[in-house]
Amino acid sequence: MASTTPTGSSFGDLLQKASVDMEKYETLYKHLHQNPELSNQEVKSAQTMKEQLSKFEAFDIITDIGGHGLVGILRNGPGKTVMLRADMDALPVKEATGLPYASTATMLDADGVDRPVMHACGHDMHMTCLVAAAEALVRLKDSWSGTLIVLFQPAEERGTGAKAMVDDGLYTKHKVPVPDFVLGQHVVSMRAGSIGSKVGTLMAGADSMKITLFGKGGHGSQPHRTIDPAVMAAYVVVRLQTIVSREINPADISVLTVGMVQAGQTENVIADHAVIGVDIRSVRPGTREKLLSSIRRIVKAECEASGSPVEPEFKMTRHLPNTVNDESMAKTLARSFSDHFGERFEPDIPTTSISEDFSVLATSQGKPCVFWHWGGVEEKLWDQMAKEGRTEDIPANHTAQFAPVIQPTMSTGTEAFCVAALTFFGGKTQHN
Repeated sequence: MASTTPTGSSFGDLLQKASVDMEKYETLYKHLHQNPELSNQEVKSAQTMKEQLSKFEAFDIITDIGGHGLVGILRNGPGKTVMLRADMDALPVKEATGLPYASTATMLDADGVDRPVMHACGHDMHMTCLVAAAEALVRLKDSWSGTLIVLFQPAEERGTGAKAMVDDGLYTKHKVPVPDFVLGQHVVSMRAGSIGSKVGTLMAGADSMKITLFGKGGHGSQPHRTIDPAVMAAYVVVRLQTIVSREINPADISVLTVGMVQAGQTENVIADHAVIGVDIRSVRPGTREKLLSSIRRIVKAECEASGSPVEPEFKMTRHLPNTVNDESMAKTLARSFSDHFGERFEPDIPTTSISEDFSVLATSQGKPCVFWHWGGVEEKLWDQMAKEGRTEDIPANHTAQFAPVIQPTMSTGTEAFCVAALTFFGGKTQHN
């Protein structure tokens, strides 16, 4: 592994000894990018991860946990148990990056609709970095002692994968050792080579729901004989936008997005119902309750004002907890990251409205965790856009143009996993 460590870093000296071939992992990354799979359908991705781990002849591998979840366990003497986690699923997005290895894949979604699929959130990079880090840590077995767990999680995009693995007996039926420390990372639209974390809440929690509004259908030429759910939905969508702007303290991190509106199948028929998909993000529990309460109040009021014959239905579809970095872990890791990455590490990045289910793997067992973000935007592009004040124009996660530059993104993510693991194993890796 070609380390980007500042001169004199003890972690850098260790990683130089690992001698991991990044070229083969660049090939693996391109393969994963070209073969994305939707949430709960990560069959080939999990199989590829199993094949990669098997090559090291060091891990006990357990498959099919909570769906297609996969765990590799490396027992390397006495000491702490450290878990490194990566997610595997992709998104129903048609890729528009123009890359020679762009995805052209399609899959049937949960509703049986054939969708274009791409790794629009970078989980292909997450998997690749974790496999590369696993190889490096195997090569460095003489430098640390303890139990390493590498976990590949399904269905992060649905917010269900971590809980599904725990509920399926990750730590009981499958007898995966309960980790002392749980670590994870996410590639985002920051300058490639940079890395950032913080003490406390790093990412907001998320709640999603589908709301069904009921009207009275009929012929498009006779709207007076109907109760139009499309008009009802339009008023609801507009009024929902006032919750954050007029009811929530501007100091609170909160977002409300209407991501889906469906009503009817053709132009000249007024439907009998409409469905709205709503997603909220929040940090404070009180703010979350306020958002949910206000949504229900507004929806019910608009339905009543429209003369809806039936009460609206609310179906919660997703819940992701806040991602809260343990104070002691975050401070310890910050020292190691500062030592290794130097000025490229930011120890107090802002809390973001992006959400993750990663922390469930730790909090379900009463264990601490820490998460960090690292950059995937080509350095010259970032510098130019920053000079022009246009960094928000750079394609972000979940967009059709999202494409992390392979290097130094991959080497940085791999090194971050290795440094974090070595930090919490302690012992032989402690600085002199």
